[in-house]
Amino acid sequence: MKHKVKVTVLDKKLYPELQQKYCFDKNSGACSCYNVGDEFEFYRDDERDDFWHMGLNTLVKTSGNADMVAGGPKIPFCSEAWDAISRYIYTGLQGGSIMNGWMEKENTMIACCSDGTRPVVFKIERIDYE
Repeated sequence: MKHKVKVTVLDKKLYPELQQKYCFDKNSGACSCYNVGDEFEFYRDDERDDFWHMGLNTLVKTSGNADMVAGGPKIPFCSEAWDAISRYIYTGLQGGSIMNGWMEKENTMIACCSDGTRPVVFKIERIDYE
């Protein structure tokens, strides 16, 4: 049995009142690294090792310019997002249970980056295949 991990951007939040109060750029807006609906596929096998390249070139679907999306062909995942979701990606690539007893399905996790004024919400899924 082999395992890959699919990551989907479910939502992007924006808290302008927090940006106004705390950020240097008071109008920085929503995260520009991802688009809602972006999809990524991670593999770790004899041919590819997407994990150790921070998701570079794992983008398989976007409504934006692929060259400007983190995880596209030119930009690895944002470090804040990577820090939040990489543990689930690594576990899934090894065939492990991502969040047994917490999520409805043990092969799925919902997580978000740690940017407190504009977090991005991700769905991480382990997909088993032959």
